[in-house]
Amino acid sequence: MLKNEYSLTEKVYHNLREDILSGIFRDQEELRETALAKTYGVSRTPVREAIRQLALEGLVDTIPNRGAFVHNIHEKDVRDVYVMRSLMEGLAARWAVENITTEQIAAMEEVLYLSKYYRKKELWEQVYVCDNKFHDLLYTAAGSHLLEHMLRSFHEYIQQVRKHVLRDEKRAKESFEEHEAILEAIKNKQPDAAEELTTKHIRNAMKRWELSEAIHEIK
Repeated sequence: MLKNEYSLTEKVYHNLREDILSGIFRDQEELRETALAKTYGVSRTPVREAIRQLALEGLVDTIPNRGAFVHNIHEKDVRDVYVMRSLMEGLAARWAVENITTEQIAAMEEVLYLSKYYRKKELWEQVYVCDNKFHDLLYTAAGSHLLEHMLRSFHEYIQQVRKHVLRDEKRAKESFEEHEAILEAIKNKQPDAAEELTTKHIRNAMKRWELSEAIHEIK
């Protein structure tokens, strides 16, 4: 496979993954290579490779002599992601205590300021964007490219669930206050507290999901 074909495969993979996770494709919907190639403006080869990658990730089921079908996330998948994130993000916060820069702290403080502003204005899409940004900055501050990559993948995996939960004022406020506490622990060079608060934050996020209507949208 040529270099440009690798880049095309990667592009199709990210686009198709995003479309599956955002709900554009229904659960068990067939993924037809010809139609997808037309949609994404590529040949069938990168589409086929992207489908193979997504099958390894569990987002696509390939059935011999039948085809490839969407495997949307289910309730157990969401729970599994939250549990894994709670452990890994706790580690990220611990490492951030030693590796975070002054610029990264300032960026996280700015995100918190904007998050509070948007929450009061009930601009939920922007609240969700700020939530994403806070976690992205935390992942980077940990100073590990491998951990950052894994956490970003998990974070994206349940994006629709998180977006729904953050539309509730009470839950959005709780999440904001937990972010504040995490950043304060990091700034004060308290690795144990930073890890504990972050682990608890993700587990609380799972509880907020369990109490929301979003849980009924996933089987």
